[in-house]
Amino acid sequence: MKLIPGGDFLMGNERDYGFPLDGEGPVHAVTVAPFYLDATTVTNEQFNDFVNATGYKTEAERFGWSFVFEGDLSAKQLASAVRGVVRGSEWWCRVDGATWRHPEGAGSNIKQRWKHPVVHVSWNDAVAYATWVKKRLPTEAEWEFAARGGLPAGNRFPWGDVLEPEGRHRMNVWQGVFPSKNTAADGHAGVAPAQSFRPNAYGLYQMTGNVWEWCADWFGAGYYRVSPRENPAGPEKGNERVMRGGSYLCHASYCNRYRVDARNRNGADTSTTNIGFRCASDV
Repeated sequence: MKLIPGGDFLMGNERDYGFPLDGEGPVHAVTVAPFYLDATTVTNEQFNDFVNATGYKTEAERFGWSFVFEGDLSAKQLASAVRGVVRGSEWWCRVDGATWRHPEGAGSNIKQRWKHPVVHVSWNDAVAYATWVKKRLPTEAEWEFAARGGLPAGNRFPWGDVLEPEGRHRMNVWQGVFPSKNTAADGHAGVAPAQSFRPNAYGLYQMTGNVWEWCADWFGAGYYRVSPRENPAGPEKGNERVMRGGSYLCHASYCNRYRVDARNRNGADTSTTNIGFRCASDV
């Protein structure tokens, strides 16, 4: 884990590239106390240790299916394992047998992916793991403060305000035309190992891109308007939990949420091929 020093920062975004329904504004002053944060998202290897020690069954395992991106599936899988798609986002397929051990469903495995982020884990699964290791999920404010890496206010990315400084890729996001063609120009067509690319100034890897990361908070589109300054922890209740950071499926044409100030949300029992998490702990 890395010690995050805490301090004051301006949270949120009021520029024209955000999504109004995500509630990225108003920009507001926030103070967070020092805390520790995992340098990387939790990996398959780490989650495997948890499962071996506890016998835990993820919600995807209990449900018997999870959501998989269409482009990650073979023609055979598309024909035999898909039990439906998300209306309006037909690239999301409900796949029988998709779990953290079998990310693309039956026939797939993680034998060559031990250092990759664990995926197909719900918010509830993430909390179970965090509790086992005597940690917790970061609050949304902690996550954004850490992702900014101590840079001046307004940076969009963990390294600054330029997407590809000097033409170099600094994160794993969709390259090409979404969802039909991924050129993998950044070196990764799917989920990358958790310790890929250069860390930010706090020593944190891939705070944007690769996989979405669960935060502790309930999601509230209007929360920034009433958020307390000191250590905000989100609304007292809600219907969905906050996710941060974007994923390898993010593209400027439809989802430019691969930013430190971007927000997203999902149901606490939802799992997909592009959602993971990292843990925090108190100092």
